[in-house]
Amino acid sequence: MTTVGHLINGDTITDAKRTQDVFNPATGEVSHQVALASAQTVERAIAAAEAAFPAWRDTPPMKRARVMFRFKELLEQNAETICRLVGEEHGKISHDAAGELQRGIENVEYACGIAELLKGEHSKNVGPNIDSWSEFQPLGVVAGITPFNFPVMVPLWMFPMAIASGNCFILKPSERDPSSTLYIAQLLHEAGLPKGVLNVVNGDKEAVDILLRDPRVQAVSFVGSTPVAEYIYSTATAHGKRCQALGGAKNHAIVMPDADIDNAVNQLLGAAFGSSGERCMALSVAVAVGDAAADALVEKMQVAMQSLKVGAHTDSKNDFGPVITRQHQQKVIGYINSAEEQGATVVVDGRESCVPGYEGGFFVGGTLIDRVTPEMVSYKEEIFGPVLQVVRVASMKDAMALIDNHEYGNGTCIFTRDGEAARYFSDNIKVGMVGINVPLPVPVAYHSFGGWKRSLFGDLHAYGPDAVRFYTRRKTVTQRWPSSGVREGVEFSMPTMK
Repeated sequence: MTTVGHLINGDTITDAKRTQDVFNPATGEVSHQVALASAQTVERAIAAAEAAFPAWRDTPPMKRARVMFRFKELLEQNAETICRLVGEEHGKISHDAAGELQRGIENVEYACGIAELLKGEHSKNVGPNIDSWSEFQPLGVVAGITPFNFPVMVPLWMFPMAIASGNCFILKPSERDPSSTLYIAQLLHEAGLPKGVLNVVNGDKEAVDILLRDPRVQAVSFVGSTPVAEYIYSTATAHGKRCQALGGAKNHAIVMPDADIDNAVNQLLGAAFGSSGERCMALSVAVAVGDAAADALVEKMQVAMQSLKVGAHTDSKNDFGPVITRQHQQKVIGYINSAEEQGATVVVDGRESCVPGYEGGFFVGGTLIDRVTPEMVSYKEEIFGPVLQVVRVASMKDAMALIDNHEYGNGTCIFTRDGEAARYFSDNIKVGMVGINVPLPVPVAYHSFGGWKRSLFGDLHAYGPDAVRFYTRRKTVTQRWPSSGVREGVEFSMPTMK
């Protein structure tokens, strides 16, 4: 059985003292193993990045951008291989994996403009013959810890911008689906990246803790569940590091009485069940305003869900595939059981989903649960599976209060034809990313991604303009060259422009 190793200083190595099984979620079988890095391996990666930093920092931004241009081309040329690797280890259907890759490539495209993005500000004659300017300098060695649900896209949220800004990067991907992440890192080296600038260490909490505590690592970016995000943020900041940690979500969609229900149903199908619901932006709660809207929504969803196709990644006609592990499959089913036990109505039941030829796979069918209330465990917690819950409220005010009172504030949307209602919603809802008739309001690469409340720990959002600020620090220079032979007197008062 093959073992997925690490990429350190441009070389692939295997630290095989500890390994973990990697499964094919569609079959339930072990496909290979991944090496879990020892402390020595992680420290070796940090040392390689530290050694590479001075030369990479001094490389002109335009030359760094040219590496990113070549990297973009290689990602596009090898898209089929990348999507296959995602499907084999994550279970994501090929068309969904292609969408993930494209979103990642868009972040590489943004990083290609780094020469423009790093331009500082300049002011001439802020005082007599005094000029002042600011510049953005890289931090040094930085790290990223990425989740299983987007093994290509989320790493591409991080390391292209960090590296283009002049930093050296250590990536710790999910040990559940490491192959596609390692592959794109190898493509970046093929694009001409110098050795040591990007290093990949596969591992578990042991590797993470070293990255959080080692003083040579200046910043850490994380995407994952909220409990882990809290731990990452508190540990990193306690050790003097800059940190952004994106946590969990419970994304609501308000369905107003005037909404185009047919359109809302079509949008909710993809937003709730795409990628098996394993998205931090998945719409997992539909908040229907009024019983008439709720009844129509549930009736039409029930009919539409009959055509959902669940299966293996190899068949592009499938809508979504399995969840990541057997344990996660049982966890999702447990939430459905809990909702039913607490009085909700399971309208469409995916607990007994079975795909012919893939009986051992980790499948959960699309599930629709009506008459969910805020007191239910399944409402409070993030299910992270193909489950859509319907909560009924009397008014838009009640719907917004429900969303505002939830501990998560990642994404939300409203389905309506009323521009006044839409504007009031977007202006006042306490959520970081808002859609108006757009169920997955994921910002494009030249904006930034992030939620509010317990969905984000840190001051800056991911990718886009905020990434420039996160991966650099501002330096302001004030300069004067006195005229030859001029000697100035002593000045004890606060300097001002005179």
